[in-house]
Amino acid sequence: MGHVELLDCTLRDGAYLLNKKFGNTTIAGIIEGLISAKIDIIEIGFLQNEGFGQGMTVYRNTRDASKFIPADKGKSQIAVLADYSRYDIAFLDENDGKNIDIIRECFFKHERFNAIKACRKIKEKGYKVFVQPVDILGYSDLELIEFIDLINEVEPYGVSIVDTFGSMYQEDLHRVFEIMNHNLNTSCKLGFHSHNNLQLSNALSQEFIRISTGKRRTVIDGTISGMGRGAGNTPIELVAQYLVSQLGYDYDMDVLLDLIDTYMDNIRAKCSWGYSTSYFVAGCYGAHVNNIDYLANKNSIRHKDMRLILNKIGADARKRYNYDLLEKTYLEILNADIDDSQTIDRIRQEISDRRVLILIPGKTLDTEREKISNYIEAQNPVVITVNFIDDRLKSDYVYMNNVKRYRYWSSNKNFLKAKKILTSNILGEDIPDNAEIVSFTRLVKCGWDYLDNSAVMLFRLLDEFNILEIAVAGFDGYETNGNYANDDLEVLQTSVSAVKVNQEVEEMLHDYYKNRKNRMTNILFITPSRFEKSFQMDGEE
Repeated sequence: MGHVELLDCTLRDGAYLLNKKFGNTTIAGIIEGLISAKIDIIEIGFLQNEGFGQGMTVYRNTRDASKFIPADKGKSQIAVLADYSRYDIAFLDENDGKNIDIIRECFFKHERFNAIKACRKIKEKGYKVFVQPVDILGYSDLELIEFIDLINEVEPYGVSIVDTFGSMYQEDLHRVFEIMNHNLNTSCKLGFHSHNNLQLSNALSQEFIRISTGKRRTVIDGTISGMGRGAGNTPIELVAQYLVSQLGYDYDMDVLLDLIDTYMDNIRAKCSWGYSTSYFVAGCYGAHVNNIDYLANKNSIRHKDMRLILNKIGADARKRYNYDLLEKTYLEILNADIDDSQTIDRIRQEISDRRVLILIPGKTLDTEREKISNYIEAQNPVVITVNFIDDRLKSDYVYMNNVKRYRYWSSNKNFLKAKKILTSNILGEDIPDNAEIVSFTRLVKCGWDYLDNSAVMLFRLLDEFNILEIAVAGFDGYETNGNYANDDLEVLQTSVSAVKVNQEVEEMLHDYYKNRKNRMTNILFITPSRFEKSFQMDGEE
């Protein structure tokens, strides 16, 4: 037997994507498949004080976890993870030697001294204990050496090098390995748990195998198809194939591939993971993926803005997720506070005491085009398109607060000719002379994830002027697919929850309607819209 063991943590680390609910059949099938594939250690979920449920990989104790463990475990050991902040070791039962073999104790740096006491209790109850410190790169060399001294007193089964934020390079791995290998008790196994933000998990795992050969017994974590939050984890099938083809290990690759065929397509239909530029940025800054997920839903965000925001909030804050801080910093980064008083005066002279028609690029712009044309002919409104150019309907202004849409249209000849109203977050781009710039902060209001919705912000801008009527067309509502009259715009859409966007837009429009300055302005929907009901006062039907 070689010095490397594989630990599969699909049912634990992959569980975050499914709210920890795989379903009983899938849980049992994955465990049996991994045993058949001869995976050395199978981590089947979490020990937690609460959060249990049918079909979930969350357990109160090892007796609870035993319902998924077959009588014949083959050569595999079964593990569970206990998060120090979410599990009281007092609930842990004594090891009966029949189901759970290993408990991995996970903890943040500031919890490390108390967590070591918990590790000692786990061992006293008869389990092999694996010490699992979050974010190993967050320890200085001196802190790591001092902590290893405490770990050695417990004599655990193993300790892991955990690259929590997927920000490790080969040089980091070499440095941390040499410190830990030199100072750990020789009987202690050394594990490696990597996240794939920089697309280095497989390469780092192979390097870990090479540098540990002849020095220490090791354990490498992976998940089936790399399943995990954000960019995911080390794909266990890749490391297994390397060990089989290069070092003669006997993992059954056909069984691993069968597991992928049987379960992963269905799981991917429910959730997603894998490389993206956004998760690359998270890896660069050692940031929790929840920060990136939050920022990615902002229409006006650029990847360089993400970098700036993560840099600005600091190393400690970006390892957790403080959405209020992200929101505040996001608004600051957008260079939103400018003096636009002269701009507002110029627009006022153009559109006050007139009707305004807002064209939003929903599919009803095509299906109801005749009705829209009739309104324009009869009322002679000021026509404002939102984030697009319509070559078939003449517009007086193009309104944009979305950087990506601005870039998309910036080479369009008709867009270049058109008068534009842009918000100040676009100031980093090349701005033509025929553009009016209004303050982003004038139009945005906190309290919603999708606070920079373009239509909502335009309604707030028009509230600055005395307008007879605001007519709206193309404001259909968001769907999972097929939102736009112009198919090219589909590729610009951020992958977000249509249900959540619709709900928040309804709330923001209702808030605008209740608090608007110009209550005499009539609001008319020319085309059908799910948002028409938002323009009612509380209690109105």
